Amino acid sequence: MLFVATATAGDDEMRRRIEAHRRARPQTWQTLEIPEHVGRELAAGIGQARTVVVDCITLLVNNVFLRCGASLTDVSHMEKAVLAEMEELIDCMRRSEASFIIVTNEIGLGLVPADGASRLYRDLLGKANQALAASVDQVYLLVAGIPLAIKPAT
Repeated sequence: MLFVATATAGDDEMRRRIEAHRRARPQTWQTLEIPEHVGRELAAGIGQARTVVVDCITLLVNNVFLRCGASLTDVSHMEKAVLAEMEELIDCMRRSEASFIIVTNEIGLGLVPADGASRLYRDLLGKANQALAASVDQVYLLVAGIPLAIKPAT
């Protein structure tokens, strides 16, 4: 099992969360910490892994969002960067013999955020999720820990 972590420790609270996640993972799992360019870095480090867990797209999109400066003036640049990140990952998955489990969040089910940056982030994550969902055979939505098959639809 290869676990790909996309989180970055921007503050003490996030450092504690990352450390708790590290401790909770089975010691037999190999871990790669890749905050950006996951597809490219993973292709170089996948080795003989038969199963790859990427956790998570929500933080990966956040990393790209922050790198681009979260500017509302250059939305197209940010969207291109996020979609390029997804294409790299999709390409890596297509070229690999491994099975992939991609973890993400659906943040578009709640209230519309009050500020433009939050709305943009929600929209970018939605586009990333759509690109990934279109490229895979199965998609599940977990609600209260119960998996609901989205693709293929039941």
